[in-house]
Amino acid sequence: MIQVKIIIIVYFLLVLAVGLISYFRIKTPADYYISGKNAGVFMVSGSLLATILGGSAILGTIELSHLNGWPAVWFLTSAAIGLLFLIPFVKRISRQGRFTLPELLGTMYGENARKIASVIIPVAWVGIVAVQIIAAAKILQSVGFMNYSNAAILSGGVFIILTLIGGQVGILRTDTLQSIILLAGLVLVFLISLFNKNLPSVEPFSMGALFNSKFSFTDLLVLLLTYSTTFVVGPDIYSRVFCARNEKVATQSIVVSAFFLVAIAFILTWLGFYSVAANNQGLLNFSVLNLPGWIYGLFMAALLSAIISSGSSLMNAAMILSELSLGNLQKKNALTLTRIYILLIGLAGIVTALFISKIIATLLFALAVFSGSFIVPTLAGLLNLKVNKQRIVTAIVAGGLFALAGKILTILDYSSMGNLLIIGAHPVNAFILFWSGKMLKH
Repeated sequence: MIQVKIIIIVYFLLVLAVGLISYFRIKTPADYYISGKNAGVFMVSGSLLATILGGSAILGTIELSHLNGWPAVWFLTSAAIGLLFLIPFVKRISRQGRFTLPELLGTMYGENARKIASVIIPVAWVGIVAVQIIAAAKILQSVGFMNYSNAAILSGGVFIILTLIGGQVGILRTDTLQSIILLAGLVLVFLISLFNKNLPSVEPFSMGALFNSKFSFTDLLVLLLTYSTTFVVGPDIYSRVFCARNEKVATQSIVVSAFFLVAIAFILTWLGFYSVAANNQGLLNFSVLNLPGWIYGLFMAALLSAIISSGSSLMNAAMILSELSLGNLQKKNALTLTRIYILLIGLAGIVTALFISKIIATLLFALAVFSGSFIVPTLAGLLNLKVNKQRIVTAIVAGGLFALAGKILTILDYSSMGNLLIIGAHPVNAFILFWSGKMLKH
């Protein structure tokens, strides 16, 4: 394990070094917030992959593989599906928005929509940040680096510092680097396991294996509504569109990312079977693969790279709160205030991670509220549909509360009723937004 620890230490130092170098490249607020809107396909694709393949996706897929078998493939495949549905909206997102999703909603629906979105999204995104910290802490704990609590504080600290000093410039650069590390580590370990005849046999893949008694079509529908949709309407994804040099670059990057997501979904599910075979009580023990120390270290660094690179979640939540406080991110003290919010949200994420260690539960809880609130209004605005703008706040709050109630019921083991409420959040949201009153055209 000495080799693994050395590799992880070197990795952390490298990430912080890239963040520090990026700090000196920040000349304007636009550099800090959207990397000067000058990123090409390589950087945007790498950053999209790293943003999506955070702790929730990596360890979440492994966790689902442990619980459900091959249906775990749906987790990242549903993300790819959501990305592809985003393509028709890229042009309008790029032209109507500049920095954040609430800003875009404000353009489409007015100031009240911007304000309510600026309150709900950062609260939900504390859960997203916590998920990344939970995942990083579990990885560090699994290799004997330190105990879970200390690992959560360390990884959260690196997470905060990288975002504070590097902004979107640092995030894009480290995202691209870490996507390469992630792909290299996953492919290498996958090939080793694929051709190693001494490993335990796993359930053979077939199309029929994508559904079973633990994962039904209804579960897939809920996943598509609460997870896939966040890639059609998602603050972190939109920030990558805003960073792209032009609409063509953004579209090409989305296609590239979707392709890799499906491939990685199968690789992670496959590797998840071996983590279970190694230790039925833990999801991060891959000792059954008998990897050499340096390869295992690279594998752990690859997993960490996906998690630490998800700084866009922290950045976007802080940007949204700064915009809410000042009304405009181009004001003189916007950068200072954004950095203060990064610190506060990051600390809230660390505290949450110290008390909650369930990756999928934490992620889907946060995303259920977000999707119930914002999917329908944002898509209606992007499609230029006629809506009752005066009801926008009511629609957002009602949809979010329905989804929240549904998620609470699923946690209390009332899954059928809970899933019904989560699914019902969208028609309730649409009913309030589209029905009754004078219909106004955008």
